[in-house]
Amino acid sequence: MNSVYFLLDTILDLYSWLVIIAVILSWLVSFGVVNRSNQLVRMFYEASWRLTEPAFNYVRRYLPNLGGLDISPVIILLVIFFLRSFLREYWPINF
Repeated sequence: MNSVYFLLDTILDLYSWLVIIAVILSWLVSFGVVNRSNQLVRMFYEASWRLTEPAFNYVRRYLPNLGGLDISPVIILLVIFFLRSFLREYWPINF
C-alpha cells in the first residue's frame, strides 16, 4: 500500500517540476532568449506545452481576466502542494 502512496507522491512532484519548467521555457521563448526554430528547443517546448496546457486551460476557465497576467501555473502548483500535503497527512504509512 505504501508503494501507491510513493507513486502518487512522485507523480505529483514530477508534474510540479514540469509546470515550473513549462513556465520558465515559455518566458525564455517570449523574451527571445531561446529560438523555437531549433529542433531540440521545439521538442521540449511542445512536450511541456502538451503536458501542462490541459490543466492550465481548466484553471483559466474559472479565473477572471487579469490582463496579460496568467496565474494558472501558480494555482496548479498550489493544488499540487495541497494534494501532496494531504496525502502525507492522511495516508497510513508504516515504516
